[in-house]
Amino acid sequence: MSLSIPHALAVWRRNASMYRRTWKWNILPNFFEPVFYLFSLGIGVGAYISEMSGASYIAFLAPALVCVAAMNGASFEVTYNIFVRLTFEKAYDAMLTTPIEPDDVLAGEILWAVTRACIYGGCFYAVLAVFGLTPLPSSLLVFLLMPLAGLLFAAIGIVFSLRIPNIELFSFYYTLFLTPLFLFSDVFFPLKERLSEPWLWVAEALPLLHPVRLARAAFRGDLSPIVLWDLGYVLGLSLLLLAWARRAARQRLMN
Repeated sequence: MSLSIPHALAVWRRNASMYRRTWKWNILPNFFEPVFYLFSLGIGVGAYISEMSGASYIAFLAPALVCVAAMNGASFEVTYNIFVRLTFEKAYDAMLTTPIEPDDVLAGEILWAVTRACIYGGCFYAVLAVFGLTPLPSSLLVFLLMPLAGLLFAAIGIVFSLRIPNIELFSFYYTLFLTPLFLFSDVFFPLKERLSEPWLWVAEALPLLHPVRLARAAFRGDLSPIVLWDLGYVLGLSLLLLAWARRAARQRLMN
């Protein structure tokens, strides 16, 4: 692996510099989506639900939506933004005329996507804290989860972005992948109370389910053995996809 940490950080700084110019317009749609869900469902629908899994409905939603915010932050960065830099701006072609290598580009982009996931997740956590929905100190563990969730969805998104031929295919990624994840990953209702055993095994393959379950465990301060499975899933799948992304990046950037 021809990875240079200073070169990867240079790619990260380039993206951070660009983001500082447009952060107000970027953060509004992606950050406020889970905020709207929190208030419309947590307060609206929650008025008709006495409790969910031993907590108020808004408290049930809160930790899951932290993961959704982190997922959104990473996903938007490694889909449209990377595809534009790759195909239209030709930014990576310019980078590769310097000592920067494809591995540096990939590492810098992943690092920046994880940073955005932490920004979105951290801001949403602050909103929850204002409304007293972050039990302390246990909920602070979610700050260790945000970069892991960001890494997972950065790896998923970048593999997709490096393999598709045109930008229109992102509509499939968001509509047929991220939206079903959002709806059926323990975010709005506990799957174990609604699905039969075979479907629960299918649900274990869903990437968002594991960060959501970890976030709920953090908020409750409950470190049950299933936490190890969830951590193993997130880290294992992330590393597998990053290896795939590395091959795809070298093929795409060197051709």
